[in-house]
Amino acid sequence: MDDTYRKAITEMENQGIQDEYVLGWQGGYLGHPEREETRVTDAYEAGYKDGQEKNLANISDWKK
Repeated sequence: MDDTYRKAITEMENQGIQDEYVLGWQGGYLGHPEREETRVTDAYEAGYKDGQEKNLANISDWKK
């Protein structure tokens, strides 16, 4: 696990970010295939895109 990933996940946990966004971000960051269409949520999709870009600018939009 690289330091950027660890810091990002810790920051999201501390801010109380929605689980679906965090799961999407993790998958996007790590290059996992996206979920099948029936299981994709708005939060997951946004997280996946941000994870691919290694972007943390939008996490506050996804607080619980």
